[in-house]
Parts: sequence; structure tokens; C-alpha cells
Amino acid sequence: MDNPLVGIKYLAKGLRLIATPGLRRYVVIPLLINTVLFIAVIWFGFGQLGTAIDWLMTKLPNWLQWLSWLFYLVFGLMCLLFVFFSFSLFANIIAAPFNDVLCSAVLKKLGNGIITGASSQPGFLQQIAPSILNEIKKFVYFAGWSIPFLILLVIPGINIIGSVLWFLFSAWMLNFEYMEYPMSQHNLDFAQQKALFKKRKILSYSFGSVVSIATLIPVLNFLVMPAAVAGAAALWIEQYKK
Repeated sequence: MDNPLVGIKYLAKGLRLIATPGLRRYVVIPLLINTVLFIAVIWFGFGQLGTAIDWLMTKLPNWLQWLSWLFYLVFGLMCLLFVFFSFSLFANIIAAPFNDVLCSAVLKKLGNGIITGASSQPGFLQQIAPSILNEIKKFVYFAGWSIPFLILLVIPGINIIGSVLWFLFSAWMLNFEYMEYPMSQHNLDFAQQKALFKKRKILSYSFGSVVSIATLIPVLNFLVMPAAVAGAAALWIEQYKK
């Protein structure tokens, strides 16, 4: 039986891998782009926040003007939390083109220069149809399961159970999201990936859960995506290909 803490091992391994000289370059460029955007959004956001609070204070009587510092504190924290927690979404979009390259580099590094077990790559036109079909199947699968979980979240009394189920579902999705990189490079389609994950459920939930929790930690969520891609490649080689 798989160790339920194994996910921590592979996310940590992913963090170590992306810090190595041969792989660092695949992380630096998207990280720099995201950092610049992150700073720009904070600068713009706080500028707009100051304007909004100044306008709000003109609507309040003089004896309530002391509330300005409280508005800055509360709304400032709300803005920071929103930016931190939404950052991983934009990071995924910007860094997506780099993820396949990073995964391939990790597979080659850990596989002594070759992508072990991968077949020769077909031409672009031969790849695009199966790839689109794979994405459609994955979307239908995720959408179909997300609806009942979301319904449970809004039912009073049951929403506590719904929250737990939603977390587990999110972990399952994140495992799918990142493990797809090494598996697709070994020409495994959606059905084959799903079958492997079902055989190793503890391993799948473990890795997905750790990644899910790490995305909620400010600053660390800057590095979660490349670390998860690298960790997924290592997990594939050491757990699925052994």
C-alpha cells in the first residue's frame, strides 16, 4: 500500500529539481514574467484602493474620518488575499507553454538523457486530433463530477461534508493536471491515465492534496506549479515506471 505522505516527498523533490542548474532556466522566465505582473497588479490595485477610500471618506461625516486607517487595513488585506490566491491561476496560463518543456527536461535528467518508454513522436496533425479529444473527455469528466459537489456546498448542514468532498475532488483534479505532463509524453490517453490513478488512489490523492494545500500558501504558490510539474515527472519515473 502506498504511503499517504508520499505526495510531500515528490513536491519537495520537485522544488529541489527546479533549483538545479540544468532545469532552472525553464522556471526563471515564467517566474520573472509572473513576478512583474504580480507587482504591477499590486501597484495598480493599491492605487485604485486609495482613490476609492478617498471617495468613500468624502461621503462620511467628520467624526467618522478616523475610520480611513481601518478601511485601508481591511480592504488592503482583502486585496492582498485575492491577489495571492488568484495568482496561481494566472501563473498556470502564462507558464503553460514552458511546462511541457520542463517535464521533458526532468524526464531526460532522471532517465539518463532519454524519455524512457516514450514512443517516437507523431507529426503535428497526427497529434492534434487525439489531444483535442483527450481534453474534451477530461473536461466532461471534471464538469460532471464537480456539479454534485458544488450542490452539496450550498446545502446547509451538508456543506461541511461537501467541503471535504470538494477538497478531495480538487486533489484528484490537480493530480490529473500535473501527472498528465509525463503521461502524455509517454502517449497515454485520458482513459489509460484514469485507470492508472484508480489503481494507485492513495498515491494520486496524496500528491494532489499536497499540491492543493501548497497553492494556498502565499509566496510558496509562486513555485508550486513548476515544482508540481517536476515532481510529477519524478513520481512517474519512480512509482509508475519502476
